[in-house]
Amino acid sequence: MSAQTWHYGVVARWWAQFNLDGGDELEWFRRFIEPGQPALDAACGTGRLLVPYLHAGLDVDGCDISPDMLELCRERAVREGLPAPNLYAQAMHELELPRRYRTIVVCGGFGLGGDRDQDQEGLRRLYEHLEPGGTFVMDNEVPYSNAKSWRYWTREGRTELPLPWPGPGERRPGSDGAEYELRSRLVDVDPLTQLVTVEMRGLMWRRGELVADEQHVLKMTVYFADEVRLMLERAGFTDIDVHGAYRDEPPTRDDDFVVFVARK
Repeated sequence: MSAQTWHYGVVARWWAQFNLDGGDELEWFRRFIEPGQPALDAACGTGRLLVPYLHAGLDVDGCDISPDMLELCRERAVREGLPAPNLYAQAMHELELPRRYRTIVVCGGFGLGGDRDQDQEGLRRLYEHLEPGGTFVMDNEVPYSNAKSWRYWTREGRTELPLPWPGPGERRPGSDGAEYELRSRLVDVDPLTQLVTVEMRGLMWRRGELVADEQHVLKMTVYFADEVRLMLERAGFTDIDVHGAYRDEPPTRDDDFVVFVARK
């Protein structure tokens, strides 16, 4: 099975235009990156975290499955006066980079595009890319975070899938002079494998004329916290700490995100 994501074309451009706020994640992950030591932002996308880290003088490389996202990340870095970063178009389960890192972070990228075997292999490869004693930090959105879609995990709910495309929404003007709109719909849920399939439609207008209308599929495997811990142990990680969403406290059942900090 090849990885399937929607992070291309118009969708990638939308990310580069509007997904710029690092939020709580920016400072949380940064605290684990040591000045003067190499770090990797895996699934870096268009540089939401990576570019601010480069501005801070940190030695951070990036990798992502989407060459489109990486090109937009590179363009942003250069546009903002930074040297072109080291960026690698590789999926995590195929990772083979020339460096080893003191810190590796994965923010919002685990489980996207592949299946369980690929996710496990991705963790193994990330482990191999750490220096001895290095730190791995990764967040994971829990399966029940979206109450609206949780009902489609039931047999009755799945009879309604795929959902219809939503109607036209708000166009957002970009800094490049184009207007953008994203629409998404839930296509399928397999509760046995915990695989969720979603489609994204990206539309772009210039001077009122529709110039792009693209559809992409994202397959994502969703995981509970204890599953991720076991996968990390299987990949070789030790000293695994589990936190609630971007804070120094244990997770609770009300957290939408759980964060893992582990060592090699």
